Amino acid sequence: MIRNFLFSLLFFSGIIFISIIFLPSLFLPKQIVLMGGKLMGYWASFCLKLVLSVKISIKGKENIISSEKFFIAASHQSMFETFYLQTIFNSPVFILKKELLLIPIFGWYLKKIGSISIKRNKITKDNLGFFDDISKITSKSNRPLVIFPQGTRVLPNERPPFKKGASRIYEQLNILCQPVAINSGYVWPKIGEKKTNKTITISILKPIPSGLSKENFIQILEKNIYSELDLIN
Repeated sequence: MIRNFLFSLLFFSGIIFISIIFLPSLFLPKQIVLMGGKLMGYWASFCLKLVLSVKISIKGKENIISSEKFFIAASHQSMFETFYLQTIFNSPVFILKKELLLIPIFGWYLKKIGSISIKRNKITKDNLGFFDDISKITSKSNRPLVIFPQGTRVLPNERPPFKKGASRIYEQLNILCQPVAINSGYVWPKIGEKKTNKTITISILKPIPSGLSKENFIQILEKNIYSELDLIN
């Protein structure tokens, strides 16, 4: 209980501090702001190791795509991956809830780095142009898009079917997909206390090639990620 409190105090104090010192970067090139995001990822891992004695293990680094455009499809159990994936991949673009852009200061950063917002479970004018937005960003930049095909954070043992939107993104982009399985929910769950003396494993799986049918892609993606989670849990 005490270590959980200390972790939250240290982690969020650091995030606020980083946000404040990087405020001038909002008027500077986007790359400066992206450095702040990566620093937050390293800060998250530092706090986990220092306060909760949590180790972070990365498997499959040899599978990271380096010579072609790709997007990342990752399992989502915790706040951890939204920070730490920025330390592994080159300035990723996140898809996030539109409400997050309304958060003072933090929302300004999200807009500055080109995050793509969407209103969940609603048909709006903005949502209708969502797939055009991601196509424009990936065509003009080498920054990989990050999607969470489960749609939201889930408990470690939950296995909900992946959202169909992931297969539409795959079809729209027509590029490689980099699957990533992360068991962070055993340490930093969406509800309840954080755990100590555990290991968070980030498993970078072999890429899925472009050109498959939407149905085939989502079946392969779901099978590969859930099979890996069963191994690393």
